[in-house]
Amino acid sequence: MGEVFDTVFGLLGGLAIFIFGMNMMSDCLQKVAGEKMKSVLAVLTKNPLMGVLAGALATAVLQSSSATTVMAIGFVGAGLMSLPQAISIILGANIGTTMTAQLIAFKISDYIWPIVFTGFLISFITKKEKTKYIGQTIFAFGLLFVGIETMGSVMKPLASSPVFTDLIAQVSHIPVLGVLLGTVMTLVVQSSSATIAVLQNFASQAGPDGVSSILGLAGAIPILLGDNIGTTITALLASIGQSKNAKRTAVAHSVFNITGSMLFIWFIPQFARFIQWISPKGNEAEVISRQIANGHMMFNVINTLIWLPLIPLMVKIVKFIVKDKKKIKTAEKLSPYPAKDETESEENLASAV
Repeated sequence: MGEVFDTVFGLLGGLAIFIFGMNMMSDCLQKVAGEKMKSVLAVLTKNPLMGVLAGALATAVLQSSSATTVMAIGFVGAGLMSLPQAISIILGANIGTTMTAQLIAFKISDYIWPIVFTGFLISFITKKEKTKYIGQTIFAFGLLFVGIETMGSVMKPLASSPVFTDLIAQVSHIPVLGVLLGTVMTLVVQSSSATIAVLQNFASQAGPDGVSSILGLAGAIPILLGDNIGTTITALLASIGQSKNAKRTAVAHSVFNITGSMLFIWFIPQFARFIQWISPKGNEAEVISRQIANGHMMFNVINTLIWLPLIPLMVKIVKFIVKDKKKIKTAEKLSPYPAKDETESEENLASAV
């Protein structure tokens, strides 16, 4: 019981440090470069391709697709950007967010504490606000990897647990369960980067042979797809109380990830082989973290290439899902049949007479 307690709270503690470090890094980067990113987004959205590039750049710099998506929703709500422009930014944001997984795949465990100390020193000594934010960004970057290392250390015993390995084997052989698991994890944690970091750490644990991954790339991909679906909840929450087009922008984010996941789930073995081909070679347990990062990136790149020429179709879909109330009222007025409440009122009037 003591070992289970240590494992659960070690995992939760490591996840808490990771999320805190990631949010702190994102907040500090937004304070340093947030206004510049807003101007970049406003200028570089004249055509869909430039919008995708602007969204990817902003998210790679800010280290938060949620921040970029919320910016786009805000622009649309304020009437500063059209719906197609905002959708192109969201497509790019999905590519930019894959940079976090790429950073996590680097093995920098020997440099974590020097990074943490350097960041603390800069933020503690300097009096300039901008330099202080840079120091805090470096400090938060180090904390992010402290969380990853903590999660990795407590996950190692799970690799030898028969109960856990049997459970993972079931999930890895039923892709739909993997997608559901990834979706629920991200809905709870509210960060796809955090759940993908957990996935990378867990998949890096070696199986009984000491070489292959306990999960395998084909087992990790469905969970990865679920992570991409779960992350859309942030945009949907940000759109509450916003204009119709702002809500449509958030829905476009969901449509992008859900349709992509529904497509990719049919080609998991082929996609896994493609990712293994473009990724570094070696023992599976050692290279799978990079493979997952590459899988995350290629999913979003391929999905963006599919949707980029179909942005007008995306606009039609989101307008169908989030209808314009004025049009509905106009349709009701033009209808030869009275609305239900109108019929009832007429019947009541007749009975009274």
